[in-house]
Amino acid sequence: VNLYIPVGSDAPPTLPPYLSKPNLAHSTVALVEPDSEERDPWDLPEIKDTGVPWSALDTRGKALRVLVSVLKLILLLGLLYMFICSLDILSSAFQLAGGKTAGEIFQDSSVLSNPLAGLVIGVLVTLLVQSSSTSSSIVVSMVSAGILTVQMAVPIIMGTNIGTSVTNTLVAMTQAGDRSTFRRAFAGATVHDFFNWLSVLVLLPLEAATGYLYILTKLIIDSFHIQSGEAPDLLNVITDPLTESIIQLDESVIRDIAIGIPEAKNKSFIKKWCQTYTNTVRRNMTVSGPENCTAPSLCWVDGNTTITLKNMSETYYIKKCQHLFVDVNLTDLAIGLILLALSLLVLCSCLVLIVKLLNSMLKGQVALVIKKIINTDFPFPFGWVTGYIAILVGAGMTFIVQSSSVFTSAITPLVGIGVISIERAYPLSLGSNIGTTTTAILAAMASPGDKLANALQIALVHLLFNLSGIVLWYPIPFTRFPIRLAKGLGNITASYRWFAAVYIIACFFVLPLFVFSLSLAGWQVLVGVGVPLIVVLVFIVVVNVLQKRRPDFLPAALRSWDFLPLWAHSLAPWDKVVGVCTAKCCCCCKCCQGTNEEHEEQKSVTDHLTLSYEAFT
Repeated sequence: VNLYIPVGSDAPPTLPPYLSKPNLAHSTVALVEPDSEERDPWDLPEIKDTGVPWSALDTRGKALRVLVSVLKLILLLGLLYMFICSLDILSSAFQLAGGKTAGEIFQDSSVLSNPLAGLVIGVLVTLLVQSSSTSSSIVVSMVSAGILTVQMAVPIIMGTNIGTSVTNTLVAMTQAGDRSTFRRAFAGATVHDFFNWLSVLVLLPLEAATGYLYILTKLIIDSFHIQSGEAPDLLNVITDPLTESIIQLDESVIRDIAIGIPEAKNKSFIKKWCQTYTNTVRRNMTVSGPENCTAPSLCWVDGNTTITLKNMSETYYIKKCQHLFVDVNLTDLAIGLILLALSLLVLCSCLVLIVKLLNSMLKGQVALVIKKIINTDFPFPFGWVTGYIAILVGAGMTFIVQSSSVFTSAITPLVGIGVISIERAYPLSLGSNIGTTTTAILAAMASPGDKLANALQIALVHLLFNLSGIVLWYPIPFTRFPIRLAKGLGNITASYRWFAAVYIIACFFVLPLFVFSLSLAGWQVLVGVGVPLIVVLVFIVVVNVLQKRRPDFLPAALRSWDFLPLWAHSLAPWDKVVGVCTAKCCCCCKCCQGTNEEHEEQKSVTDHLTLSYEAFT
């Protein structure tokens, strides 16, 4: 730093003018509003063609480039296939590890009558099984069995929408190596989270007050005479041969636990018999008295023994399943942890290789064309149509892969490397929410006739909830708050990458568990603790907005948070704590490694001296 020293003066040296402005490092605004003179970090990176132009290649060079491009494309498709299969295995691993707990959570219908508790249970169960389809099917089964009403199931469906968005947020964590890439990837993933959370904050109180989702879906169900159909298998036809050769689960166990069948608690999730035959026969059964007989005509007494005729079901096991864990003598939890570790390893490896492969493929004219097609709007006055087409594309792609987690996880690395902008990833994510509900509707239409109405109504509730969220947070550009919130969080996590883990743990685990605990304590405790916290949170948000937009509306003391301790309004002190803890852990590892190296060195010296002494003697 060059210091200005006044000549012929005893005045102290001063800083140059460009460094003499006030320090805003700890300001809340500084975290979300970069200096206007700097380059906008959200601008997509420039793609330069560093390779040899096509026209400059000879025939052999052109053939080699085409061959390499085809091989890269085949490898990319193979990695995408393994990535999708690893997500499927990850879901199975979570079901093995926490499926019974998820089923038991659903059993307490008195807690589920609280809309807030139902929402949190939907989040937690979807986190445990890592599949909104599985948690939704549990809800459908409970409604069909009469354990839950459709009104009680609506908040749970909202919660499943939130829980399924954690997968792509975890995928974004694998791109934490590069700061700019991580900024874009984490924002592209969390824009889905913010949309779901904001939709719930508005629509859950509205539903609790008016019941509009239940009323609208009830009118739709009563107006149309819908018949049962078949749910299609699209991507599963391709992925099932691999995933079913590794593990197959009996998902009816979770539903049986949820609806209160005692025998289901002792069953294993691992499917052992893929083909069975159940036959119902009539057998003589001894009962304690005539009152326990099936019917008076089917009851007779032989001395002191009362005999009746009862229908008995006998199951014949015909064909055993063919997967790796069919004959393994391990608990469901142990197998689940094994699959969890392996699926995470494959998922992260595939993701890293996909990103590197895309970086090598998307260069020059190819990348420019793809970026232009994806991110360019239609000419005026039809520019507004582009976003809705992106919503349709997201819905169609999610319908094909039959999983919103797979689709949003696939576009997250593309946002990170700068092929898709955050503004385009937002409508694609909204479309994925629509696409996953259409799959649920088709699955509900495959239900038996007596369960069709309730199953279809719950699926329509899910669809109308997402459509209502899109109406709230997309048509008017000013209302697209999820984009601004995701960019703000992306800026923070780019500066403090450890904050990404804090965000995931706080929003998807700590907050739901905290609200669920308050719900168990009763509505008085929930209101007494929750209302003051909400008031404080709203006050902080309003003051932050006024500090940025209209500071003159605030008292002088509230125009900045400098009156608070530094740790209360800045992440810098916490960053130092994390840095110190990380450094100590690294030092401990290095010390252990150094001690081992010293021990090995001393051992080698001792062995050398011993050999020298033996040779001398």
